[in-house]
Amino acid sequence: MTDTNQNDAMRIDVDLVRQLAQLLDDTSLTEIEVEDGGRKIRIARKAAAAAPVAAPLHYAPAPTPLASASTPVASDPAPAAIPTDAVKSPMVGTAYLSSDPTAKPFVAVGDKVAAGDTLLIVEAMKVMNPILAPSAGTVTAILVQDKQPVEFDQPLVVVA
Repeated sequence: MTDTNQNDAMRIDVDLVRQLAQLLDDTSLTEIEVEDGGRKIRIARKAAAAAPVAAPLHYAPAPTPLASASTPVASDPAPAAIPTDAVKSPMVGTAYLSSDPTAKPFVAVGDKVAAGDTLLIVEAMKVMNPILAPSAGTVTAILVQDKQPVEFDQPLVVVA
């Protein structure tokens, strides 16, 4: 008596599976599928774990001029306050100060801006989101660096 299930079972080509696995390694793909007649092989691997999220940055106070001998020195400096008039990030992403690495930054400290002018870009999920000046004024501080990760509601630029 013969087993019909054994004749109907798909025979696995171990060499083909190894070649496909090597192709995944060579191309950094996470999944590949091939079909040959009635035979279909799918090789997949778990994607690498996402990079850990950077810890929130702490803002240091602006350097203060050296005190002269006649000026009393405070024993405990006050912690730096986050400017209340700062333009804040509407999302988590990466801040870019210019439209591309070779371009001039959108703004610099001391620049006058009009309401709606682009101050910088926050890239989130491959979408470039311009961050606009809410009102006319002068850029008094840029609180982030180019290509710096930013958090939601993080102060980016001060326009006074």
